[in-house]
Amino acid sequence: MKSTFQLLTRRGFIRASAALGLLTGLQRIMPAYAFETTGLKTSPVGDTEANGIDLLIREETLQFGERRGTAVTINGTVPGPLVRLREGSDAILRVTNDLNEATSIHWHGLLLPPGMDGVPGVSFAGIKAGETFTYRFPVRQNGTYWYHSHSAGQEQAGHYGPLIIDAAEPEPFPYDREHVVVLSDWTSENPARVLARLKRRPNYYNFQRRTLGTFFRDVAKNGFKPTVTDRLEWSGMRMDPSDISDVTGFTYTFLMNGFAPESNWTALFQPGERVRLRFINAGAATYFDLRIPGLQMTVVSVDGQHVQPVTVDEIRIAIAETYDVIVEPKEKRAYTLFAEAMDRSGFARGTLATEKGMTAPLPPRRERAVATMADMGMGDMAGMKGGDETNMPNMKMPDAKMKRMSQAQPATNAMPDMPGMKVDAPPMKDSMSKISPVKHGPDHHGPGNSSVPMETKSRLDEPGTGLEDTGTRVLLYSDLRSLQPGEDSRPPNREIELHLTGNMQRYMWGFDGKKFSEAGPIKFHYGERVRLTLVNDTMMNHPIHLHGMFMELDNGAGPSFKPKKHTINVKPAERLSLDITADALGNWAFHCHVLYHMEMGMFRVVSVVEKRKEPHRETLPLQHYNFRHHRY
Repeated sequence: MKSTFQLLTRRGFIRASAALGLLTGLQRIMPAYAFETTGLKTSPVGDTEANGIDLLIREETLQFGERRGTAVTINGTVPGPLVRLREGSDAILRVTNDLNEATSIHWHGLLLPPGMDGVPGVSFAGIKAGETFTYRFPVRQNGTYWYHSHSAGQEQAGHYGPLIIDAAEPEPFPYDREHVVVLSDWTSENPARVLARLKRRPNYYNFQRRTLGTFFRDVAKNGFKPTVTDRLEWSGMRMDPSDISDVTGFTYTFLMNGFAPESNWTALFQPGERVRLRFINAGAATYFDLRIPGLQMTVVSVDGQHVQPVTVDEIRIAIAETYDVIVEPKEKRAYTLFAEAMDRSGFARGTLATEKGMTAPLPPRRERAVATMADMGMGDMAGMKGGDETNMPNMKMPDAKMKRMSQAQPATNAMPDMPGMKVDAPPMKDSMSKISPVKHGPDHHGPGNSSVPMETKSRLDEPGTGLEDTGTRVLLYSDLRSLQPGEDSRPPNREIELHLTGNMQRYMWGFDGKKFSEAGPIKFHYGERVRLTLVNDTMMNHPIHLHGMFMELDNGAGPSFKPKKHTINVKPAERLSLDITADALGNWAFHCHVLYHMEMGMFRVVSVVEKRKEPHRETLPLQHYNFRHHRY
């Protein structure tokens, strides 16, 4: 990729927009669906069953807000075009590579043959410069998904887009119109330069670190001794509680359907309608806290899979997750779609309105989020002297958590005014008493793991750092239940425990202290039921994605109604379990979806093999993970 970028001033941007025509520029860099604001279902890029869909990958110089740089586009836009398929059809997608390097497309969340999964070095050779590759696979599912490059840093550079699969049968919830909402993060820096800076100084993009001013503010709030104690503890661990995201708004412009916040993407509705919003987090390194002030959201699908409806005010959408929600605005007015970065360093925004040109006020920005001692696996400190969380700043006590939960209305698993939605399941088990904290034990992970929590536990009933005391009803993983009973309710016949590990000082990431090049494949036997237990030894959130198969989250919903996920967020010091039916022979990628964590080693291959046979041997060298062809 080219590495020449220009940062425009606001005045220069306005002058250039006036001279060239702002609308013309926006139409060039943004896909057609972003301008089809009526919410009527759009046509696919091509006739899938007859002629197929053509996608052209190339570099272009584009501008987002005030930042201009070289992007990897799909059919000339960022995000790429909306690819719309139909369940039961055969997908034919011709991808032409007009870059000067290899590329690929991974169809995120789709169940397909391993050779069509699009991960170079696993079961696919990649698409060389100047070549065209045709993806062909049966469409076996429906829902909201997305697609992106699995080559070098192209995903960060703009190589991603939405993928919607229409159901063959009527869906279990009615709606009058729909809008696809793609959230992402854009930097005018070369992705290789971003990675190089993180390797040299992991906190390079963190401009929210604690200062002398915040010290005095915390003294005034918590007292001198607790504040000093807190600072000494974090210093002793050589960690920063404000280190929530590796890459921040210092370099990122946060986008909604390719629109920078000041451009204000707009979608239309009419009062009284049920509007389906299909949210996709296509960010390379950003979690978003999503809310629509004045409207509640009823979650009906997660990662393309229908769930029993849950009504909430806010959703933390991890990288690579998708959420479908129904909103029912009654008034003829505008509502702000507000997606704030988890670290509070910026936001994406759009407007849901009855007419074009309407806007709604932005909600007040929240204070920066900081990690707590619970994020370090120090437990809730129950039983400490005084029994008061003020004795240890940043500690979230069980009674404080219960107070928060009692003050905010609980999320509801019911939507009586939505006809057609049938639920037949036993009451959800209380997940708060399901798993007790587990002492970590000795660390055997070597230099690849610099932090070891004292204990790990289920945090499925916690909203996440920065969302503890917002007063909003935040969606919890413990709220999710599959709409229909699962196809395989067998208990697992074996368990695999993997630790998510990292060394922030060296910017090393991996599983069990090993990066990809140091570890062999994880072997599943075809047809078996496997329990995968993930233990996060780090103070960072990790969105873990398994290709080729869905994972069923053990969240207390019982053996039949565990929600299916293709991507699961694992909070700091969290232990959670997923049940997997190994029904897809072949080699499949398994990795953290923070792009820079994956590139630095948090990547493995799951090999599904016939019992008593060796793993498949089509694995190729993962040459695209070293960024070496970039200039910076």
